[in-house]
Amino acid sequence: MNHPDESAAPALRRLLDLLASGAATEDFAEVLADARRRGASAGVLAEIDDATWQALRVHRTLRQHRRREAELTALFDTAGDLAASRDLDTVLQAIVRRARMLLGTDTAYLTLPDEAAGDTYMRVTDGSVSVLFQTLRLSLGDGLGGLVAQTARPYATPDYRTDERFHHTGTIDAGVLDEGLVAIIGVPLLLGGQVIGVLFAADRSPRAFSPDEVALLCTLAAHAAIALDTAKSLADTRAALAELNTANELVRAHSAAVQRAEQAHDRLTDLVLRGAEVPDVAAAVAHLLDGEIAVLDAEGEPLAGRPAPAAELAGAAAASRAEGRSVRHGELWVCAVLAGHDTLGTLVLRGRPDLDDADRRLFERAGVVTALLLLLRRSVAETENRVRGELLTDLLTAPERDPAGLTARGRRLGVDLARPHLVLVAEPTDRDDDDRGRLAGAARRYLFGSRGVSAEHGEAVVLLVPVAPGDTDDPEHTAESTARHAAERLARLAGFPVTVGAGRRAAGPAALAASYGEGLRCVRALRVLGRAGEGASARALGFLGVLLGDGHDVDGFVGAALGPLLAYDARRGTELVRTLRAYFDCGGSLTRAKDELHVHVNTVVQRLDRVEALLGRDWNQPERSLELQLALRLQLLSGGGDGGGAG
Repeated sequence: MNHPDESAAPALRRLLDLLASGAATEDFAEVLADARRRGASAGVLAEIDDATWQALRVHRTLRQHRRREAELTALFDTAGDLAASRDLDTVLQAIVRRARMLLGTDTAYLTLPDEAAGDTYMRVTDGSVSVLFQTLRLSLGDGLGGLVAQTARPYATPDYRTDERFHHTGTIDAGVLDEGLVAIIGVPLLLGGQVIGVLFAADRSPRAFSPDEVALLCTLAAHAAIALDTAKSLADTRAALAELNTANELVRAHSAAVQRAEQAHDRLTDLVLRGAEVPDVAAAVAHLLDGEIAVLDAEGEPLAGRPAPAAELAGAAAASRAEGRSVRHGELWVCAVLAGHDTLGTLVLRGRPDLDDADRRLFERAGVVTALLLLLRRSVAETENRVRGELLTDLLTAPERDPAGLTARGRRLGVDLARPHLVLVAEPTDRDDDDRGRLAGAARRYLFGSRGVSAEHGEAVVLLVPVAPGDTDDPEHTAESTARHAAERLARLAGFPVTVGAGRRAAGPAALAASYGEGLRCVRALRVLGRAGEGASARALGFLGVLLGDGHDVDGFVGAALGPLLAYDARRGTELVRTLRAYFDCGGSLTRAKDELHVHVNTVVQRLDRVEALLGRDWNQPERSLELQLALRLQLLSGGGDGGGAG
């Protein structure tokens, strides 16, 4: 707006005075009319007209503000009380107290519906002195409150006891009488068109409630309904916030668990990629889970950690495989180590009877990493075994061609042929190509984790097993126990009976090839003897082993057959060996034997009873007696004599 000239200034000052005094709208138009009468120029009139229009806008705004202020002042105190309250009981108490104060009644109260019970109960009272009245429960539709709730309209009565518009009940009338109430007004608490309660004010003397009082209580009820809903919403919000906080805690815990699991997975994977072995992974998992970890192979043999009862865990391992999760087994946790549908082994966790979800997932991730490690090791082992198998085939085919070259070649492949080995010859029962192929795979798994070598050769699978440094006391016993164990393990791995023959311990290409021949003869002997599916060395075959073995171990055979008798005679000075020889030489006749020995027949019987106690009840069976007679002959040939003394 431009600066007014002198002729417009009085008119502008007059407009400001009219605004300040709150004058009527018509007074503003008179300012422009007066300027026209005084003959003001067109520019001045235009300026006064514009100023008048602006003044009228300000005038209307001020008037609206004054009206709103007047409307809000009446309910300001009540709204302030309600807004300041956040607890639902405090809100309800403020409602009824404000109703009693605004209307100046003796009492005020509020009823709320009980959806579970299907009635209405007295939630809050103010000014009440009757316990009976304070504990009233009203059926829907009963009393003045029932009418208010049904119609969603306010009702007032100057004398409740004589008013027939309401459905009176003995319970309600008794409560009203006990409180001494006469005049009652009730208004609905409406929220979205639904009655959520009824607000009452009552006097103990007759009284007619004016329309202004009804309107005031309705306005209060409207505020009360909003406040009540706000309080409920706030309670719901608090509950939602509490649930949200709980959910956030769970999310944070889950996030931390996921991060920990990822870090653990990265750590375990790094171990695998850096060439760690199964015990290294087991130790890392044990540290992460603060427990003890054992790793078993597919047959339950320990690869790391303390051995676990594989037979007892078989059911738990099967359940883990079926569910694809770890399972609890008593105080242990068991997780199948899987590669697709192939079971590579089992993880067993001790020392953690309870696992939360995060640690359980970590344990299961350890199973995945262990499967990865075992697959890598299996792949490497199979590749190495193929190359070493070619060495073994050449060794068995032509050991004399270049023994030094074979030894050097083996050293490059990590197989020290100069070191003592056992040669095991394994054959499937049916001797078909499919079974031999499965047996070859079982042999690779049997040797997995060791420096042993296997290869198909002829109709058999040959295994070259390095002898442990501590297995030097009894070479024949080592060969026999290794053969038996190999037959059992290979049968489990292959899924059918496997016959295993062990050659004697040997070192160097020529000796190893000879050991292979002895092992092959043992396998054939086991089949002839009807013992297919067993494992044995030449020593375990008795006199047949003496004939089959390359070393013809006569002393070993004699010791195995007659050892208990020889030891007994040496300790006691008896003649059990001489008596047994005489008994066999005399065709099993006790009478002839006693004449040969120059003793009473009862003495012969007593000595043979002692022989049975030392050798077993089958000593006189045909096959056993043949072994004993051969041992007795060989003893004489070797210069052992009869030994013994007075018996």
